[in-house]
Amino acid sequence: MQDTTLTSPVSPAKTSSPGWIKPVLAAVVIAAIGFGGYVSLAKRPVAPNVGFVTIQGEKITPDSLRGKVVMVNFWATSCTTCVAEMPQMVDTYNKFKPQGMEFVAVAMSYDPPNYVVNYAETRHLPFKVALDTDGSAAKAYGDVAMTPTTFVIGKDGKILKRYLGKPDFDELHKLLATSLKS
Repeated sequence: MQDTTLTSPVSPAKTSSPGWIKPVLAAVVIAAIGFGGYVSLAKRPVAPNVGFVTIQGEKITPDSLRGKVVMVNFWATSCTTCVAEMPQMVDTYNKFKPQGMEFVAVAMSYDPPNYVVNYAETRHLPFKVALDTDGSAAKAYGDVAMTPTTFVIGKDGKILKRYLGKPDFDELHKLLATSLKS
């Protein structure tokens, strides 16, 4: 049988590229990544102009949240992941509240108000707990259906991150620390 392997008559020394190509290529890649990051940050959606009513009847207006880093957590008392993550949400709130973070836990429209009130009171939730009785807040935030869904909103009113399910709390804490410093 005949050997059909292709070989190149050019020696390896002659096929290597000039020394300037790798640094230029690296610079182009870095610039492209930087530009992509800029474009993604520039295109961050603005948080909906939605207010909330807490279980105590307090109205939270969009104006009262402007200029602050805000977490909006859609949850339900019937959601096992929501209930399991709530102690970490409390810890997150307690850690970042002194630096100016606001937190609104928004109970889904299907969650009975008396269950929400009971849960919030018996667990001594330190942040604002709101009822979304007509589902308008969930709809405004992109038809939230899965719980938990958490939004981190920057001081500029733009959504920094949306977490579906339980967040990676180390990542969340880094995001909050950075956002609160800016």
